[in-house]
Amino acid sequence: MKAFIIPVSNLWVSGIALFPFIFIEKQISKHQKTVLINHERIHIRQQIELLVLPFYFFYLINYLYNFFKYRNHQKAYLAIVFEKEAYHHQTDLSYLNARKTGAWIKYLR
Repeated sequence: MKAFIIPVSNLWVSGIALFPFIFIEKQISKHQKTVLINHERIHIRQQIELLVLPFYFFYLINYLYNFFKYRNHQKAYLAIVFEKEAYHHQTDLSYLNARKTGAWIKYLR
């Protein structure tokens, strides 16, 4: 599945994947853009696996659980299982070619 990449000015985050779109901040370097798009493509694959809407539900529930656990937005965000997988593999541009379905599950620990 190919995602549609849409550059946006003044985006509140560097990038965000909202199936089937990836919105990215216009003002980032070429290297940052490559890594960011790979990170967001990992999220697109996760969204497809979970049939899109359940992904957002589990993402939110995981964030809220982490927020109550850590009482810190950044720690809660980085502890989301989907983010753990995406950050771990964002610089590996061939990761999605070899990625197994449900790879995010191993980040539940």
